[in-house]
Amino acid sequence: MVNITQKISLELKKNHFIAELLGERDKFIKQIEKDFEVDIFVLGNNMEITGEKKDVEKTVSLINDLVLQINLGQKLNLQKLGDSIKIMESKSILKPHEIFDNYVIVNNGKKIKARTEGQKRYIEAIKNNTIVFSIGPAGTGKTYLALAMAVSALKSNEVGRIVLVKPVVEAGEKLGFLPGDLYDKVNPFLKPLYDGLYEMLDVEIFQQYMEMNIIEVIPLAYMRGRTLNDSFIILDEAQNTSPEQMKMFLTRLGFGSKVVITGDITQIDLPEGKQSGLVVVNNILKEISGIEFVYLTAEDVVRHNLVQKIVNAYKAYEDDSANRAKAKESEKKEE
Repeated sequence: MVNITQKISLELKKNHFIAELLGERDKFIKQIEKDFEVDIFVLGNNMEITGEKKDVEKTVSLINDLVLQINLGQKLNLQKLGDSIKIMESKSILKPHEIFDNYVIVNNGKKIKARTEGQKRYIEAIKNNTIVFSIGPAGTGKTYLALAMAVSALKSNEVGRIVLVKPVVEAGEKLGFLPGDLYDKVNPFLKPLYDGLYEMLDVEIFQQYMEMNIIEVIPLAYMRGRTLNDSFIILDEAQNTSPEQMKMFLTRLGFGSKVVITGDITQIDLPEGKQSGLVVVNNILKEISGIEFVYLTAEDVVRHNLVQKIVNAYKAYEDDSANRAKAKESEKKEE
């Protein structure tokens, strides 16, 4: 039982609001009680919330926003509820319904929605700029949302094809020794991109597009000398490019094209001592109109909730290791 310091009653005027808020077998209300450590009692159209003052206030704000979501036709489910709770607990200046109202239509009316404030900024950046850099940890939707925007642009005839590019550092960019044609050579390295496209297009349409070169997959090394017009181009895992490769890639941009570059500067696989093109590019291009940098954080992780905790734990460990290294260096200088 919680220590009761405040009790607030809410009256919901529409019967279906209560039913949708409760969820099947009250699963939504039970989740809210668990996460906010409150007790919720429902009778008819009335909802009574009891608990610690700050927890009750957060719960009231959440329920008011969930009602707005339902009113806007945003279907409530456990994932949406979890995202809403996470947003209410974060430092976001936007309410959940404002974030969820930002979406991309991919295939057969399917909507892929922003789930965090950072993702909302990311989608808007792609809409409003020719080149967008998305930098952040695993699980923040960098590649997935870029693919969604690419499919949406293709379906609405804004571009004529999608070009997927990746630096294949695992093969040292020397693919000639691998068996098969180019598709067979790069297929293992581009599997994460295919998974997203299968979901957005379904397998048959994806395969048709591949056969017709409407969707093209290219190792970064094969981009040299090309100019890509009327294309939506995604460079994935860009932290594994050199500054020279990044320059080469960016200058492939043709008329009517859009480019999204994604990467995680904490997961660089380049040989030791080799600089990442993604690390230096901000200083070079930050003042150019039409190019935007979007930085996603652990708060934008939308995988299992443990992923965010893992990202934060690794960051804390790396920061601590860096501080200890600096301290040792200082000690050596003093000696």
